[in-house]
Amino acid sequence: MAVLYGADSVYLAGTAFGMRAFAGNFSPEELPQAVRFAHEHGVKVHVTVNTMPRNDEICDLPAYMEQLQDAGVDALILADLGAFTLAGKYAPKCARHISTQQSIANYECATAWHDLGAERVVLARELSLDEIAEIRAKTPKSLEIETFGHGAMCVSYSGRCLLSNYMTGRDSNRGACAQPCRYQYALMEEKRPGEYFPVFEDEKGTYILNSRDMCTIDYLKDLHDAGIDCIKIEGRAKSAYYAAVVTGAYRHCIDDVAMGRQIDPVWRDEVEHVSHRIYSTGFYFGHPGQYTENSRYIREWQVCAIVESCDEKGNAICSLRNKFRAGDPLEAVGPDLKPFAFTAQIMSDAEGTPLEEPRTPQMLFHLALPCQVPPYTILRRSVDLSAK
Repeated sequence: MAVLYGADSVYLAGTAFGMRAFAGNFSPEELPQAVRFAHEHGVKVHVTVNTMPRNDEICDLPAYMEQLQDAGVDALILADLGAFTLAGKYAPKCARHISTQQSIANYECATAWHDLGAERVVLARELSLDEIAEIRAKTPKSLEIETFGHGAMCVSYSGRCLLSNYMTGRDSNRGACAQPCRYQYALMEEKRPGEYFPVFEDEKGTYILNSRDMCTIDYLKDLHDAGIDCIKIEGRAKSAYYAAVVTGAYRHCIDDVAMGRQIDPVWRDEVEHVSHRIYSTGFYFGHPGQYTENSRYIREWQVCAIVESCDEKGNAICSLRNKFRAGDPLEAVGPDLKPFAFTAQIMSDAEGTPLEEPRTPQMLFHLALPCQVPPYTILRRSVDLSAK
């Protein structure tokens, strides 16, 4: 979905050394297929090798890096200096990018990594736009600068958190964060076990660990003018729908900025159509301030179906994702397809039997659309699924 909806490159992981251990990563058999698919569409593949390996893991790195190079991977995203050095030796055809886990926050650090052989640095998320512009001005022009532009923010500096490891035994620095910063906490007094008391910092509640999601789609010209080469969208622990919609929105808005056009509000609105927390601009324009309500997701849209194929008259074969009925108002959004609304008509199953409501997940059914749409177009409906 990221490829088809407009990404210039995708970042993903193999089965080891990545910072998202539970993201359904790519097996040795799947990775070359993913690289081949991306390259067929003119898209690069960057693989994360950004954990901090221990002694007993180092011996596995050379063979793993050779495997990534043989698969055709374009770049490795690295955080550990030893892993970085091994990548230069065992995967010399892969560009080396420095992960945000390295917390690069000044131009001297960025230049030092460039001098060691890095082609790109992913800067710490805690930097302001002015700081990024200064880093750009005082580093070699051949060094590319990448920053996060959209997605969840971590309460800890560049994700260096020990809370998950301490509470659950799942180490956030090794890709297994349990996100305890999102938990709701209460106080239990020693002599009154089983009695829970709410904890309040002030009259608005407890919010010290709460962080909003980052969204910079309204400030893409500012990011461009600061000299940022690549905007990273979080997506490895998100749904295919999220990856598609957010990628498509930023693709069109970036293109508008590059051409000197006003951003089309239709695409700007798309980032509101995915599951997200209240948005902020991160640290780009100073300290974002603390959101004092809750850390729950806003979920106001649900995927109904994915279009498998569609002829010039709009006769589509779709694959069901969630139930809906004839007469329901729907929206369609697809690869380079501006979202449009329509009303679902009577459908039919594979045998041609009329259907008012397809019910079996993944089943194929026929649906008449107002116009031809490309494969992988998403059909969705407005429904409030937000946590209460």
